[in-house]
Amino acid sequence: MLNGLWLGFFLVAAISALAQWLVGGNAGIFAAMVESIFAMAKLSVEVMVLLFGTLTLWLGFLKIAEKAGIVEWLAKVLGPLFARLMPEVPPGHPALGLITMNFAANGLGLDNAATPIGLKAMRALQELNPSSSTASNAQILFLVLNASSLTLLPVTIFMYRAQQGATDPTLVFLPILLATSVSTLVGLLSVAVMQRLRLWDPVVLAYLIPGALLLGGFMALLGSLSAVALAGLSSILGNLTLFGVIIVFLVIGALKRVQVYEAFIEGAKEGFDVAKGVLPYLVAMLVAVGVLRASGALELALDGIRHAVGWLGLDTRFVEGLPTALVKPFSGSAARAMLIETMQTHGVDSFPALVAATIQGSTETTFYVLAVYFGAVGIQRVRHAVGCALLAELSGVIAAIFVCYWFFA
Repeated sequence: MLNGLWLGFFLVAAISALAQWLVGGNAGIFAAMVESIFAMAKLSVEVMVLLFGTLTLWLGFLKIAEKAGIVEWLAKVLGPLFARLMPEVPPGHPALGLITMNFAANGLGLDNAATPIGLKAMRALQELNPSSSTASNAQILFLVLNASSLTLLPVTIFMYRAQQGATDPTLVFLPILLATSVSTLVGLLSVAVMQRLRLWDPVVLAYLIPGALLLGGFMALLGSLSAVALAGLSSILGNLTLFGVIIVFLVIGALKRVQVYEAFIEGAKEGFDVAKGVLPYLVAMLVAVGVLRASGALELALDGIRHAVGWLGLDTRFVEGLPTALVKPFSGSAARAMLIETMQTHGVDSFPALVAATIQGSTETTFYVLAVYFGAVGIQRVRHAVGCALLAELSGVIAAIFVCYWFFA
């Protein structure tokens, strides 16, 4: 899948450049493409310097949370809910703790760290699966909720924005929170319909209704604020939440007599190992995206979408942020490359860059997650997983666009 996508970028770029040379005599297009290759390779290293620090930092704090029992406590809190949503998983099964850790990593925006934890959770669920090749209901629900990208604290998005010179990296905190809530809710409801889950069960409602009321009340409060006030509130809440999570982990760890420094170092070493494995993929995708942009092929595709949106009488500013959405279902590294390239082209705080950042934070690499998670346990028949995951993905993109117009237009 990634091989075809990467090769496709280069082939489309080559065809576009050749057509411009033969039809318009634009021989300079080839020099621009070569220049883009080296510029994007350099940018990849610059991005990775900060990514090393970010992943190392947050996996260190996540290890403190694990040793302090925070993850285990979350598993107990969510246990009654999972017992209804995943009735085939016995109470206290290790899969529940791994699922909780996976959601915690995704919630902190640590998608690279969440993947190895998620693979362990999928293997644990496979132990309970009566079929060796067909996905179980629990596996499908876990994968769809994973693919819906519930991101409560998108630290990697903040990192990319900071690296590109944003005056306030946390500006997109609230837009991502709202958009990712929509994608997760749609993912849960779609799976519930397909699996006939009893969402009206009193225990399930005890979890969902307070969450829905809090989100609804929060959105009502946001609706009473001006665009300037919304941006300011997003910044304040983003920074307070980020720092507050760190303090909570440290305080609880200290109270539980965890050697917080040693635990942090242990987790940080894992973060370093995860981060260094990302560099080759980031270089490959950023170079491919840079060549695609330099060839004019990407702009040509966006022009087509722009004309269609304009013909419908709608505002077209969001179209420049769509490249991230178009490749996100297939590859996280390609989507990151598109996001960074959009920031470079239009400015980190431009409307297209804000749309792209919100889409990146509220959607997931659906086909990649399906291939990796199900492939790791030999699942061949995925049943309704693809349809439910793509519906959640589409909902996240649409919600991200609407929320960005609400906050930043």
